[in-house]
Amino acid sequence: MKINPNIKKEIWQWGICICTALVVSLTLKTYVFARAVVNGPSMMPTLKTNDSLITENISTRFAKIKRGEIITFNSQDANQDRYIKRVIGIAGDKIEITDGKVYLNGKELEEPYLNKGMLTWGGTYLHENQEIKIKEGYVFVLGDNRTVSNDSRYFGPVKIKEIKGHAILRVYPFNKINHF
Repeated sequence: MKINPNIKKEIWQWGICICTALVVSLTLKTYVFARAVVNGPSMMPTLKTNDSLITENISTRFAKIKRGEIITFNSQDANQDRYIKRVIGIAGDKIEITDGKVYLNGKELEEPYLNKGMLTWGGTYLHENQEIKIKEGYVFVLGDNRTVSNDSRYFGPVKIKEIKGHAILRVYPFNKINHF
């Protein structure tokens, strides 16, 4: 039985298209975009458990991290969890927590994303009334729900090399789709 050359050509073209699509999609998923699912209340009210985010992963390797960005990073804990937190300070910034407020470079940090009345207390790394300066190659992160967040107040600044991406879009729940 002989196969029509046009059918062979068609099968070959479809095979190349499918392989190309697979390579491109795997490359995008691995190096450019990723999905992150929020697990826990540490970023409330901004993010809630089971919110699904799309993170962009390239700019964190080549561009400067900006204050206010929501990032994902390796926690370095025993479970190798990935955390989602907000960048508060970048290299050269001075951070201080006093009387339940965060001070950035000597000025009270305006944080409209926090629930009204939310206070921020020191932790085991950054104590009350202590000022720290963020070193080059690090960022200082806090969760938006300060009462339950395990963040830089406890484990210190995060190495930029540990940052996996920054949130660009909430895709679930569907009624709360928005970009960051």
